[in-house]
Amino acid sequence: MNEVVAPPASAYFIVKDNGIPENHTLSILVDNEPGVLARVIGLFSGRGYNIESLTVTETEHEKHLSRITIVSNGTHSVLEQMRHQLERIVPVHSVTDLTVVAHAKGYEKPLERELAMLKVVATGEQRLEALRLADAFKAQVIDANVTHFIFEVTGRTSKIEQFIAIMAPLGLVEVCRTGVAAMARGPGIE
Repeated sequence: MNEVVAPPASAYFIVKDNGIPENHTLSILVDNEPGVLARVIGLFSGRGYNIESLTVTETEHEKHLSRITIVSNGTHSVLEQMRHQLERIVPVHSVTDLTVVAHAKGYEKPLERELAMLKVVATGEQRLEALRLADAFKAQVIDANVTHFIFEVTGRTSKIEQFIAIMAPLGLVEVCRTGVAAMARGPGIE
């Protein structure tokens, strides 16, 4: 007899998510203690979600609190699920999806800034062009000699990426970026 055996069923009801993936910026307030970052990042890596940008710094020294800012790509429901899972980690005080907060307040995005340093090795006309373009992007020269410049530029990620693309043919040899720092608009604390 040819009997058909059904595969084992999951105990969880899985709904296919047909949402459109988009970048969201999450702000996570945590205790500044060893292992917290690994646990937060572990949630993303364990589920196969990519982190586009990550910044961490202590924001309230007296209270030993740090802010983790993560830019990740996913559907609204997936990112909402991640937010709820992050809230369950013991040293996490709050998790805010700054992208959702911005939309609720009528803004396209939260305030986001990034800092980058770019080393450009150039001589002659390329050197002059690099200086001219850096001025147009309001980039500061923070180190220079007869063979190279190191520029510092701040702004939205798109501005940083555009500046990198423009400097590439002029002798760009190295880039260092901080990642996104973000804050909700308006008078409230998010």
